[in-house]
Amino acid sequence: MQKVVKYIKESYHEMRDKVSWPKYSELQSSSILVLIASMIFSLAIFLMDYVFQNGMEWIYSFNQ
Repeated sequence: MQKVVKYIKESYHEMRDKVSWPKYSELQSSSILVLIASMIFSLAIFLMDYVFQNGMEWIYSFNQ
């Protein structure tokens, strides 16, 4: 039980004194950057999927 209490105390101390938390403006700009990057990646994957699907349908149309 002492190990658990020691772990909790050390964790609290580290989170309070040693971790450098970002300011709200930094957090907001980072979140916007992640949102934009996610949108770009999802658009790229959508376009690749769309091209691949249409390409496969075009290829399969020759077999009929």
